[in-house]
Amino acid sequence: MTVIEIGWQMWATFAIIAVGVVLYAFEKHSIELVSIGILSALLLLFQLFMPESASNLDARALLSGFADPALITIMALLVIGQGIFQTGALEGPTRKLNARLEIQPKRTLFLVFFVAFVTSMFMNNTPVVVMFIPILSAMAMQLRTSASRYMMPLSFICILAGMTTLVGSSTNILVAGVLERTTDLEISFFDPAKPGLILAIIGALYIIFASKWLLPRRTLVLNERKHSGRQYIAAIRIGANHPLNGKTPVAGLFKDLPMMTVRMIQRGKKKLLPPFEAPLQDGDILAVSATRRALTGLLSSHPEYLEGMLQTTGFIQDEGPSRIVISEAIIAPGSRMIGKTIEQAGFREQTGCLVLGIQRKSHMVRERMLRIHLQAGDVLLLFGYVPKIAAMRDHHDLLLLDWATQDLPDIRRAWHARIIFASVIFLASLSLLPIVHAAFIGASLMIATGCLNIRQAVRALDTKIFMLIGAAFAMGIALEGTGGAGFIAHQVVAMLQGYGPQVLIAGLFLLVAVMTNLLSNSATAILFAPIAINVASQTGIDPKILVLTVLFAANCSFATPIAYQTNLLVLGPGHYRFADFVRFGAPLILLIWVSYILLLPFVFVL
Repeated sequence: MTVIEIGWQMWATFAIIAVGVVLYAFEKHSIELVSIGILSALLLLFQLFMPESASNLDARALLSGFADPALITIMALLVIGQGIFQTGALEGPTRKLNARLEIQPKRTLFLVFFVAFVTSMFMNNTPVVVMFIPILSAMAMQLRTSASRYMMPLSFICILAGMTTLVGSSTNILVAGVLERTTDLEISFFDPAKPGLILAIIGALYIIFASKWLLPRRTLVLNERKHSGRQYIAAIRIGANHPLNGKTPVAGLFKDLPMMTVRMIQRGKKKLLPPFEAPLQDGDILAVSATRRALTGLLSSHPEYLEGMLQTTGFIQDEGPSRIVISEAIIAPGSRMIGKTIEQAGFREQTGCLVLGIQRKSHMVRERMLRIHLQAGDVLLLFGYVPKIAAMRDHHDLLLLDWATQDLPDIRRAWHARIIFASVIFLASLSLLPIVHAAFIGASLMIATGCLNIRQAVRALDTKIFMLIGAAFAMGIALEGTGGAGFIAHQVVAMLQGYGPQVLIAGLFLLVAVMTNLLSNSATAILFAPIAINVASQTGIDPKILVLTVLFAANCSFATPIAYQTNLLVLGPGHYRFADFVRFGAPLILLIWVSYILLLPFVFVL
């Protein structure tokens, strides 16, 4: 065994990492603050007491994680995801899935996860997770459940699938490369398949059954003011290609308009009042009552409904690349619009904005929105371009509520976003470009083509993920530089070497599985693959078996969000905390560990 030089700086590094992990787990302080504390402690330690055996632990090395391609990749993918959201680019495929979801919810969810699993077997699992996050988010909304029930399972399913082939995860390629460089052996494409598929099936069964009890049901608490409960009267025109055309009410209600009440249907000169029985027809105009949240959600998830609203006013889309937003304004006392309808007041001509809905507290309105005579205090729900909305601040007849302004998906850029997104996935999955190159270029194109602006792109950059990855790299570099990682590995191997190959492999697997959740899986794989080959030369165990053990164990990155980049990608959409990964992921690691040890005699010759 190689002799590891032990210095007190190594123990100090262990202490800093242990305190950091405990603080992450208990969440009494923010992830950003804990990460800053870890970085500060490591920087101060090695500035004052640099170990003689590792003179490279300076600030440049410890902070290098903030420039690491893995971090750049994740940040770029977050920007691409924001571009997809801002344009509603995946709403078409998602609506088709949601249509199946209403009829066969369990089968549809199974199909989505099965496709994600199979795809992750033959391409890097990171772009697969990126591709399925918006789909599962929309499905969770359709099922009226929390996205936290699906995001972590998505990441874990893709990680498990990545164990089954050489290209399923970048970790596999790194481990195989170490084996080829140091021996005359190599890992072929399907060498991990047999044990990997068995472990993946066992892990998938755990996810299916344990998710009911161990996953949180957590939703994102938005900054919703008191206006969220206000009921607006809005108008929707049914065209020939409108999704509501031909829809028949059930018990007088339209299930395609959730959280909305249809007050009246204008059919030619006739007014149809509830309860409704006849199917909707081309040319019908619906007067619906809904909250701002319901209207915004409808326009975000079904952009084609917006076209039906635009047709009621002749709204003209002529502002080029300007952002589309939704906001609110109050009819001011003494306004010249009082007593007039929206058309009579010339609202569109004066403001360039569309009124999506009118809110009035005094009484229920059963009238087409455009025929309602305005009163002082009426709240108008507005749709328009940023310059037009901003210009209303100086309008004497209206009081613009700036804090109520919110972006809407810009359906004009949907095809740009789809092409960029598909290109990134295609280039990365076929290794035509490294994923960092494809993601960075894709994020740049999202901004350049107007799918989102700089402000929206910056807003997509999650500071939790940014600081978490930077701190994780610093901890890994400190462990390697002080000899801490090598010390732990050699001590465990030395203790278990005399108990037979199965016990030794069990110890090596568990050690690597623990370390991969504290460091990145790539760093753990690179660190332990040479150690495994060294152990094989001393014990006579086939080095290929030990290297595959490192491969499977390094992929057991389930217990912390810092363990693998797919965990970081679902951290925000799933609204997870650090402890959620520990609670759901740690039992999965133990299950995979026990299953692997029991499988050893059947899949390998020891």
